[in-house]
Amino acid sequence: MTNYYPEFSPTQPTILGFDPGRDKCGVAVMGLDRQLYYHQIVPADDAIATIDDLRKKFPISLMVMGDQTTAKKWQKQLQEKLLEPLNIIMVDERYSSLEARDRYWQMYPPKGLFKLLPKGMRNPPRPVDDIVAILLIERYLNRLTE
Repeated sequence: MTNYYPEFSPTQPTILGFDPGRDKCGVAVMGLDRQLYYHQIVPADDAIATIDDLRKKFPISLMVMGDQTTAKKWQKQLQEKLLEPLNIIMVDERYSSLEARDRYWQMYPPKGLFKLLPKGMRNPPRPVDDIVAILLIERYLNRLTE
């Protein structure tokens, strides 16, 4: 699922959010003004090529990446395989999946019978790794403004 907002053209540096995983990765691009430009879930095998492509489309100044399970392996791989080096900042990703489930319903309000289910019983109909990537960028920006 690609969520791309081509009608927006960044006028300032953007941040790449990356939620690394074994099988799939969440990717997002957001401006310093918190304007969301792009978010997508990509197969892990395509993640590096996707990041290189995004760097051609957006003025990405740095990457924020979740610090859990596969982070160290991914950090090494990114530093070795990206076409151009990218500054990578690790962000605490605890509870981000739970938070992403809630954010999913804010971004895509429930329709039909889903509206009748209590909030805690609603499961998004797709993975939310891309939304985790958005939350990682927001956590980083929040740290800067605290």
